[in-house]
Amino acid sequence: MRVTKKLISLGLVTSMVLSLAACGGGNDSNNETQEGDSSSSSVPTIDQIKVGEDYKDLEASIKILTNRTDIVDTVYKGYAEEFMELYPNIKVKYEALTDYEESLKLRLTTGDWGDLCFIPTSVQKDQLSDYFVPLGDFDTLDKIYNFCQEKTYDGTVYGIANGGTAGGIVYNKRVWKEAGIDELPATPDEFLEDLQTIKDNTDAIPLYTNFAAGWPMGAWDAYIGVAATGDPDFMNDIVHIKNPFAKRDDMTGPYAVYYTMYEAVARKLVEDDPASSDWESSKGMINKGEIATMVLGSWAVQQCKDAGETPDDVGYMPFPITVDGKRYAGSGGNYAFGINKQATEDNQIAAMLYMKWLIEESSIYEDEGSIPALKDKELPDALADFKGVELLPNNPAKEGEETLFDEVNNESEVGINNDDYPECELLEAALYGSKTLDEMMDERNQKWSDAQEALGVEVWEE
Repeated sequence: MRVTKKLISLGLVTSMVLSLAACGGGNDSNNETQEGDSSSSSVPTIDQIKVGEDYKDLEASIKILTNRTDIVDTVYKGYAEEFMELYPNIKVKYEALTDYEESLKLRLTTGDWGDLCFIPTSVQKDQLSDYFVPLGDFDTLDKIYNFCQEKTYDGTVYGIANGGTAGGIVYNKRVWKEAGIDELPATPDEFLEDLQTIKDNTDAIPLYTNFAAGWPMGAWDAYIGVAATGDPDFMNDIVHIKNPFAKRDDMTGPYAVYYTMYEAVARKLVEDDPASSDWESSKGMINKGEIATMVLGSWAVQQCKDAGETPDDVGYMPFPITVDGKRYAGSGGNYAFGINKQATEDNQIAAMLYMKWLIEESSIYEDEGSIPALKDKELPDALADFKGVELLPNNPAKEGEETLFDEVNNESEVGINNDDYPECELLEAALYGSKTLDEMMDERNQKWSDAQEALGVEVWEE
């Protein structure tokens, strides 16, 4: 699919991260958790519900958790109020968490975590049915919603993404222009040269890592698949590939992504003290031109635009890797909504009504500049600089290998898309010169090989 202002026509999936909403525990009598599985055949699938027509007499009180502390009492409260005008007997309340993943990980096993949440990345596909209500079968829902593959197991969908994101780099267009850069970079070395030009000719921080927040470091993992290889099967095949982190002669693949980050830090093209970086303030800084670039998903563009008085200066460029003369961008879902399997039946239905209204009828995707969940909606304006770039989702895992990536990833402790620490280690090695990039990648390859051997995985020469 070419990235132009047109309708989305395919399901998109990957990982990353972050404009979240989630679930909370406790409400009145309707929110008492039950022993065992309280979902039943009387709870409809999401495609069977007609919002605004069905369950108008349903009484329930549901809570949704979110990490969006910045807008929970404004924008998200507004969504809830709008929905409650349509369903006055359903009360919707948000609560914001500053450490969403860790908090949900602790609550999830108790069953007493509320009604609707974004499914934490720690939940593997074969665990989805332990915690979440089935939303419908994949063949049906994949025709309606983008990103369904990510939270599907054994043909059943347990989560629908809150829109999606394309992989690229947030940048300040005015800073790049003032530095004298007229053409966006297409390779890692071109990008690094441009960062040096920005450092030499402006007062802006060329690349802001947001190291202190942790999760922006792990976000680099999202670029090692489609963006770095042009292959929508790479993230499935990587479990079989021998030494997938090795350097390629054409500077593509995972090594090229980590090279870009390592070299930017080693060449001092980042903030002076990454440990004191601040995520919330960085959004205003890039809006004002104090920061030139940040490597984040397209979900971040609108937040950066909203953080200051010069929103038109904020743009989004493709990640600088070219594969056989072509540019690619990976695309995938944000966190996926999941409904608590242990909630009461009334609360499960109420949560499904709110979820369907939010992803189909609210203004959430226009407000956040995300790729919509519905396939028949338009791409966001934030992707204007992606002309000529092919936007691809990761393909679903092969039959019989649905959990193999998670198994190898966890066994190896490489932590792709579920652990920020390896990328934090990479930055520290570059910052202090404690290890070369090749040494770091050799260690990852060894860990990956050990996991492949321990799990009896067939290994291919790439």
